[in-house]
Amino acid sequence: MNYPLTDSAMARGTAFLGSETAIMCGAMSWVSERNLVSAISNAGGFGVIACGAMTPALLDAEIAATKQLATKPFGVNLITMHPQLMDLIAVCAAHHVTHIVLAGGLPPKGSIEAIKEAGAKVVCFAPALALAKKFIKSGVDALVIEGMEAGGHIGPVSTSVLAQEILPEVAAAIPVFVAGGIGRGSAIAGYLEMGAAGVQLGTRFVCAHESIAHPAFKKAFLRGNARDAIASVQVDPRLPVIPVRALKNKGTEEFTAKQREVAALLDEGGIDMSEAQLQIEHYWAGALRRAVIDGDVENGSVMAGQSVGMVTAEESVADIIATLMHETETALSR
Repeated sequence: MNYPLTDSAMARGTAFLGSETAIMCGAMSWVSERNLVSAISNAGGFGVIACGAMTPALLDAEIAATKQLATKPFGVNLITMHPQLMDLIAVCAAHHVTHIVLAGGLPPKGSIEAIKEAGAKVVCFAPALALAKKFIKSGVDALVIEGMEAGGHIGPVSTSVLAQEILPEVAAAIPVFVAGGIGRGSAIAGYLEMGAAGVQLGTRFVCAHESIAHPAFKKAFLRGNARDAIASVQVDPRLPVIPVRALKNKGTEEFTAKQREVAALLDEGGIDMSEAQLQIEHYWAGALRRAVIDGDVENGSVMAGQSVGMVTAEESVADIIATLMHETETALSR
């Protein structure tokens, strides 16, 4: 199929990513692994491996396996608070990974430089205009602005507000990809017209045939609607807990209990703040694995964006991308 208007509107994003479409797949722990990542890149999108809590050895194996399957470029998402971040960057460099997405807070000193020295492009999440400008000054190559409608770790501002606030100010200087709550091509068209170089979607790809998510996890998505995807509550103001959006279940309540437990340890002086933060992160990694891999959608964490109601069937990655491109083209031609 030809999508002349969409191709033209996405030209900057596709040139930056080296892909046929400027549709990135959000890095979802346990879901964005070799099978889904390679399928998305091979179908014309841009797949991103979710490193999450992986050790350098595990990431090394995952990148190698993805390279066996992918015929097109893909990226790697690294969490800035990972205790072995510099080692993970070195693993990406050894594999000549072209794009590294840094998520979960401000990148530590020297990390952006290390990535650029290895010849890779750096992409950072900018949840506010001031931070977007700061990243541009520090040499970041592209930004993702993700609204609170997204699944997983979220910020406090909606996608539509972030896009209006940030795109007019920085889109001329740097490619910006918009994420959070995008389920149809009409929304993609709107953000492209506002100056975005492309978009990032996660929830829309979870129920792809190529996704290794457990059948029970996919079924929860197919049943879920926007109201079911709720943000976690912060129990203790001292705990720097980034809210997480997931489908409401027993696991949502368990997280509240986990926060109380970590806060009590802080009170007793048993752990320091960075250890408290890591404990929370490890909780999510474990809870998400229980849901995605083991299929325990009652006690695990079923991270999902508010666009979950638009996921109505299991389809191939190629069909999902073709549908989104067709819808975008139709909207732009109006």
